[in-house]
Amino acid sequence: MFEAIKLGRKVDKETFNTEQEELRTQLLLVQRELLQTNMPVIILIAGVEGAGKGGVVNRLHEWLDARGLQSFAYWDETDEERQRPRYWRFWRSMPPRGEMAILFGGWYLAPLEHRIHNLCSDAELDGELNRIVEFERMLIQDGALIIKFWFHLSEREQQDRLKELERDDRSRWKMLPQKGKEREHYAHFEYVAERMIRHTDRGISPWYLIEAGDVRYRDLTMGKTLLHAIKQRLSEPPPMEPPATSGQLELPGSPESRITVLDHLDLEQKLACDIYRTELAKLQSELNGLCWEAYKKRRSLVIVFEGADAGGKGGAIRRFTTAIDARLYRAIPIAAPTDEEKAHHYLWRFWRHIPRNGYITIFDRSWYGRVLVERIEGFATDAEWRRAYDEINQFEEQLVESGVVLVKFWLQVSDEEQLRRFKEREAVPYKKYKITAEDWRNREKAPQYRTAINDMVVYTSTESASWTLVEGDDKPFARIKILTTLRDALRTALEDGNFSSNSGYVACGKRFTEEENPVKLKSGKEKKSKK
Repeated sequence: MFEAIKLGRKVDKETFNTEQEELRTQLLLVQRELLQTNMPVIILIAGVEGAGKGGVVNRLHEWLDARGLQSFAYWDETDEERQRPRYWRFWRSMPPRGEMAILFGGWYLAPLEHRIHNLCSDAELDGELNRIVEFERMLIQDGALIIKFWFHLSEREQQDRLKELERDDRSRWKMLPQKGKEREHYAHFEYVAERMIRHTDRGISPWYLIEAGDVRYRDLTMGKTLLHAIKQRLSEPPPMEPPATSGQLELPGSPESRITVLDHLDLEQKLACDIYRTELAKLQSELNGLCWEAYKKRRSLVIVFEGADAGGKGGAIRRFTTAIDARLYRAIPIAAPTDEEKAHHYLWRFWRHIPRNGYITIFDRSWYGRVLVERIEGFATDAEWRRAYDEINQFEEQLVESGVVLVKFWLQVSDEEQLRRFKEREAVPYKKYKITAEDWRNREKAPQYRTAINDMVVYTSTESASWTLVEGDDKPFARIKILTTLRDALRTALEDGNFSSNSGYVACGKRFTEEENPVKLKSGKEKKSKK
């Protein structure tokens, strides 16, 4: 593969200066055109050491308007990033629609480096690359353009370039401590890089391989490729999505007569007041202790509350938060997305609120709006909500893999009890704010929502992130069931002796502690990772 970009191509200074002016003009024009679209552009910069990736990015900032361009480097993880799922840092870097972001290495950097250091096998690397392929597909289906550049040098050129940089005092600031180490294992690096590129080179997100021996040739080729990719995408429709053949469980009969998972709930279950008070005090005391233990053990908790209007979500949340220290949790009410949130993939606003190790985030409504209200009200296209099941499962899988304790509740009430609560809200002054015209409209679409809820539970109740369906007609019963479920989930997670904190470095999807960081150097040598 790489032999095709080791041909010694060069561009003379005069040609470069002439072509640069026209290229820069065209790039600025297409950048202005991009601002009027819903397309974010993600530029991934990767390649061998010494290929001048920093120089490429500096050139792009020279040619483009910096007001619509941001750059992000991932050579080091901050404490804040290490305390969250690995992809959290990439979601924070996603550009809004109409703008560009340059990612140094991006989501390829850690898998590449850790495979080079033999911290995972080819099979484990391939598993992580499969996740990357799905991640990029998800972004592209949402409208993003991903342009991936790989800059390459021959082994001899790399040796000469790195020696030159080491001699140049002005260039030493560009070199990270581990820079230059990969040249000792050039053949192995090429093998891993080629495996990575072949695995992730897809028609909707191809790699562009560029020879980097001559700086002028490198920069002109990169600029022309970038310009062509953006212009082509602006002039053509987005990549075709696969037919929407999955994502809806076909149930027999009309919507009004279909049997769903909600029909198996016994909504007549009740709990006596004296038993409720005793159990509530006991559970709140236990949850207080468990949440502090989770804090000490650096286990975070994410709770999702979904349910019918007037289903009792707010009351259940208050019974939980009353039990724990306010410094440990954040409650996030989810309403219609803001303009900033609409400018990103729909999952972006939820990734922003994933808690640090030991903390708790409570979502009052959540990412499931995509397959519920957005599906029913037509805010999402058929293809968008159908593919959301898989996107949500991948999102939740990453949370659980990183150590998050994820608990999901659906609170269901009968039509009669919901009507009674609606009327009560209209009559009680301090509850009037809870009832809106939209709530009444939703009642008219109850059969459609029941079908959507059934599909949601069927397709997103996984082994690692199952749904708890709560019978909500009797509030005391529902609250005790919710608190009991939370207690049991925390107990199970904290008793799991095989799990260590998700703080650390990722190697092909696995975390390593700071002491085990394979990229760190000690006394000028790489530390050996613990097996």
